[in-house]
Amino acid sequence: MLVVMKQSASPAEIEAVVKRIEGMGYGATPIPGGQRTAVGLIGNDGRVDTASLQGMPGVLECIPVTHPYKQVSREWKEADTLITLPNGTVIGGRGVALMAGPCSVESEEQILTAAGQLRAAGATILRGGAFKPRTSPYSFQGLGEEGLRLLAKARELTGMAIVTEALDADGVELVAEYADIIQIGARNMQNYPLLRRAGQARKPVLLKRGMSATIEEFLLAAEYILAEGNPEVILCERGVRGFDTQTRNILDLTAIPVVKGLSHLPIIADPSHGTGLRSKVVPMARAAVAAGADGLMVEVHPNPPGALSDGAQSLFPEQFEELVEQIRVIADAIDRAVIPALPEAARV
Repeated sequence: MLVVMKQSASPAEIEAVVKRIEGMGYGATPIPGGQRTAVGLIGNDGRVDTASLQGMPGVLECIPVTHPYKQVSREWKEADTLITLPNGTVIGGRGVALMAGPCSVESEEQILTAAGQLRAAGATILRGGAFKPRTSPYSFQGLGEEGLRLLAKARELTGMAIVTEALDADGVELVAEYADIIQIGARNMQNYPLLRRAGQARKPVLLKRGMSATIEEFLLAAEYILAEGNPEVILCERGVRGFDTQTRNILDLTAIPVVKGLSHLPIIADPSHGTGLRSKVVPMARAAVAAGADGLMVEVHPNPPGALSDGAQSLFPEQFEELVEQIRVIADAIDRAVIPALPEAARV
């Protein structure tokens, strides 16, 4: 439920509403708006006495939130959420953010080479896995904390922000120590202890859609993070499981406008995992931007044939350069803009 305050409501009147809600045994979150403040009531079990709230000084009306997810919905917050990273990159709004990098951090030379190439091409966020959940227990699992240290070194040299995955609740603190964005992978979308811990980390969280998750399940997973007090969640459409073997997954581009209608959170697309094939990544990346994605997460490797993981879906650096130029044109055509490359002053 949202308790909408009058435009003339004083801070004391808003605080009185918050205390009344808390006195009922529910959570209360003030939500400042452009013209007036609303107070979100969390934990509504259907027994809230709206009359006692509507009669309070400064209250305009009480509005029920109809979706099972509350803080994630546009009913709760109409304006788009904008997430600003330490290097100035803003995810959400008019800009289209570019996240790129190899599937896994393999060595210092590999990740520093990739970071330099991607920064030059226009990416402002470096992706790379230090911990890798693989289908086979015999596949490369990542370098662990050494991989995190190498990502931090790449950030120091290039000014790029870092996004990397935490695999479990116990690992969130370690990842948060090094990363600018904590990634929750598709296999962990409904790992609720992990979602709660990520919500407590007070760093932006990139949440990937599960391979068989509905959009409602996707948004409810995001709700777990917001319920812990962290409003900075980036949703990621990365493909859902289908029956055809010609592609790794089905990249559900319809999810982008659907989510934008339902939620204020930014949503990006991962055409690399969405297709699993290098030849399909570029066209689906273009389509995702045209569909309204707030950014792209693309796997790029200095030498894809030699990659220790996901080489078949990783672009060559020159292919990524071409992609960036193509999506600039698409973004301009829909009154958006690719976020500019980092200036020299962005280097740390």
